Amino acid sequence: MKKAAAVTAPSAGAKIHSATEKTVVLALLSAIGFISMMLIKIPVIGFLKYEPKDIFITFAGFLYGPLAALACGIVDAVLELPFSSTGPIGMLMNIVSTAAFSCTASLIYKKRRDIYGAVLGLLCSVAVMSVSMLLWNYLISPLYMGVSREEIVPMLTSMFLPFNLLKAGINAAITLLLYRPFMRVLRLCGSPVQEHLEDKKSSVILVGVIAAVLLALCAGVVYYLNRG
Repeated sequence: MKKAAAVTAPSAGAKIHSATEKTVVLALLSAIGFISMMLIKIPVIGFLKYEPKDIFITFAGFLYGPLAALACGIVDAVLELPFSSTGPIGMLMNIVSTAAFSCTASLIYKKRRDIYGAVLGLLCSVAVMSVSMLLWNYLISPLYMGVSREEIVPMLTSMFLPFNLLKAGINAAITLLLYRPFMRVLRLCGSPVQEHLEDKKSSVILVGVIAAVLLALCAGVVYYLNRG
């Protein structure tokens, strides 16, 4: 009986250690996401501004799954609330936008934990976020913009869709480029996380090509928004 206890005790300790590591990493990513959101707000069109927090929340999803990404997204949205001019409605929109991007990417990556799963997940996240936010902007934007839904309709394709394509495309490209270096930094700091993206030359080339395509898409959107 004593031997059995001696064998099972380290396992329990390992679980506690693993949970602690996970909490620390998620807290770190939430903090970085919040800081990046507060420091980097680039005006794009009208009142819409680009901010990069979804990159770090997606890291959390790639590491620990879509629920972890959702938790980080909610934490950052709540932390931003005192500094937001849109109040609880804006907080809800932030949560929905982040969930559409980060949870979609991490859910697909959870099913296939390699470079192809990461690329597919991020491409799908760009599409899901851009399309889903059309609905949410139609339903919710009139509440804090003080306009009718009829006035919102032409803005969906002229403002909201291009903006969300731009934001999601940039964040997807940067996530692809920074995820492997970020994993290496965590391991250098002593975190026992596992890196699932291969180091094969072909995967590195694929990451570069996809990131370049996404950034080219973003450049096209910027041109569209600034035409005329």
